[in-house]
Amino acid sequence: MLFSCLFFTWLLQMPTLIWTFATSSCLSESEYLLHHDGTVVIGAFFPILKSLPVSETIDWKTLSFDIDNVLEMNVHNYQLVLTMLFAINEINLNSHILPNTSLGLEIYNVPYLQRNALRNVFYWLTGLSTFIPNYSCRKNSKSAATLTGILWKTSENIGTVLDLYKFPQITFGPFDHDQIDRKQFPSLYQVAPKDTSLLSGIASLMLHFNWTWVGLLSTDDHRGAQFLSDLRKVLENNTVCIAFMETVSLWGESLNSLQTHYQMHILESSANVIVIYGSIAFILTVIKNRHSKYITKKVWVMNSKWVGQKFEQYTMLELSHGALSFSHHHGEIFGFTNFVHEATPFKYPEDIFLHVLWNKYFNCSLLQSDCKIIEKCLPNSSLELLPGNIFEMIMTEESYNVYNAVYAVAHSLHEMTLSQMQVQPQAYKDRTMLFPWQVFHY
Repeated sequence: MLFSCLFFTWLLQMPTLIWTFATSSCLSESEYLLHHDGTVVIGAFFPILKSLPVSETIDWKTLSFDIDNVLEMNVHNYQLVLTMLFAINEINLNSHILPNTSLGLEIYNVPYLQRNALRNVFYWLTGLSTFIPNYSCRKNSKSAATLTGILWKTSENIGTVLDLYKFPQITFGPFDHDQIDRKQFPSLYQVAPKDTSLLSGIASLMLHFNWTWVGLLSTDDHRGAQFLSDLRKVLENNTVCIAFMETVSLWGESLNSLQTHYQMHILESSANVIVIYGSIAFILTVIKNRHSKYITKKVWVMNSKWVGQKFEQYTMLELSHGALSFSHHHGEIFGFTNFVHEATPFKYPEDIFLHVLWNKYFNCSLLQSDCKIIEKCLPNSSLELLPGNIFEMIMTEESYNVYNAVYAVAHSLHEMTLSQMQVQPQAYKDRTMLFPWQVFHY
């Protein structure tokens, strides 16, 4: 059975997934996380660090941006950083793309709360350790575009500011059919493939296994609502009945914990097959152990690969009945796995994430003042030694989108450079500043 560009994998036994851990105090959300200089720089906002208040009680109305907190690192999303580094290194070594021009990068964190999402955008735009709207202390502008995601809401919030500056923005999250309108976000582009085959793929799967009584669970946003509406029509046309339809709210780049009422509604349903859509596949991690007798009776069908989160009361070993995931098929990027294997804090000393990871998993001593390990630890240590449920060596779907986004910017800059050299060769030779809005035409 062929599901176009979609394929599914059967996971019979899923290990405990813990991809966040408390990080060293030397990390900061307010400064760039990684910077490589170049003739032209591409910015990026990745959800790598999550800031949690030290106190368990907090007044959300008066929450300060600079409140004392503890940072947790999303090891799974660190692959986004490595993918961007890999793509830029490839381009800089390719004499056929942007000759005599070097690409650099500047990576910032996407804060845990959406209310703080614009903070680092202003840090990036102003070039200061404090944000001042409509002001920049950068002498020369090198930034050509920026990458944002994973959630569309994150890109949307950042886009409200970048559009004021006519700044090219590329989102690497899932494709959103409702956001194609160029009038609302004329500076924002999507690189993810469309989910045109997803609905028919899910319907074919239901019919193949004769699953005619299913539950639907989605995010509480326009994408989730559209998916539920479209899938319901497709399933009903194929004689598949809907047991329930539920939505879940997202909080920043994370999920709001399901209330017990909704947990029981889902788990006590007579439907043994539940379809999950959106960035909530890890909803399984917030269902508490006391409901495990219901969990093991369910088959979970998801539109993306399951990504777990650390919850003390939950182990994925209890989800032994199985889960199916759909994802877009993409070819293997030659050299990427080897690049990740060779990525160490000794080869890339400026990458603080590698130092933190080596300190955490390979028992290296860390100098807190500058987030650098001070001695070698386990011999031949590499990211490949980490369990696959913590870090993947194979390029993920989001990373593949980041890879394509970097190349899209590079090719646009290349075409712009050729055009400027042909029309005004002397003006291009004397160019000292890049205006990001110029990239739009290419």
